[in-house]
Amino acid sequence: MAALARVEGVTLKYGAKVVLQNCTLDVAEGAITCLIGLSGAGKSTILRLLNGLRQPDAGRVLVRGVDLSTLRPRDLIEFRRKIGFAFQFAALFDSLTVGENIALPLREHTKMSKKEIDRAVVESLDAVGLSNVRDRMPAELSGGMLKRAGFARAVVTNPDLVLYDEPTTGLDPIITHVLTDTIKRLRKQLNGTAVVISHDLASIFEMADYVAMLFEGAIIAYGTVAEIKRSPNPIVQQFLQGSEVGPIPL
Repeated sequence: MAALARVEGVTLKYGAKVVLQNCTLDVAEGAITCLIGLSGAGKSTILRLLNGLRQPDAGRVLVRGVDLSTLRPRDLIEFRRKIGFAFQFAALFDSLTVGENIALPLREHTKMSKKEIDRAVVESLDAVGLSNVRDRMPAELSGGMLKRAGFARAVVTNPDLVLYDEPTTGLDPIITHVLTDTIKRLRKQLNGTAVVISHDLASIFEMADYVAMLFEGAIIAYGTVAEIKRSPNPIVQQFLQGSEVGPIPL
């Protein structure tokens, strides 16, 4: 499939720590790509590169063929309207209602009327199964509902690309299944593209069209779920099996 986005030969450091080293990843258009790897491997950094929140020290990040590093700050903000970001802990403002949180990107970055914004908020909440929580405060929601509210805010601008940072972390299997199904449904409804970071392999295998494994700063395996499961790479197999025995240093 054609790539909607591409991380191309990227190196990125946090101080003296090299997080990504000559890392390349294609994000297939119209598909869900899941990123797997050890904790602290740099998976969330890749999401922030794709959204322009971080700039590489070397290499390029392309979205729709546009090198994000070449955009002026004002143009980058405008460009981000087509990239939704569902943060790990939802990151809703406690002082705003759920509906006000979801409306925020539209109020700040569009010229839509109040009626149009209200309609978009209702549609986004309906899409994630939360039509009855618009006037509630974030503190009144359960963990799973809070995550779905974050999803609703991420998709309210009808983005081409949605980035999900560990959407199922710390949740029980039932809610994990609900969120996995919601991500699949949103990708279909938006006719868009998604990148998901998760440590829940069962969830990944259920939703992913493609899986990429990040290890020591580079993508070491990429393919469909079936291809990843039968990968000959011992690092991939050790990770999938959760084994203490193998080449991954503990």
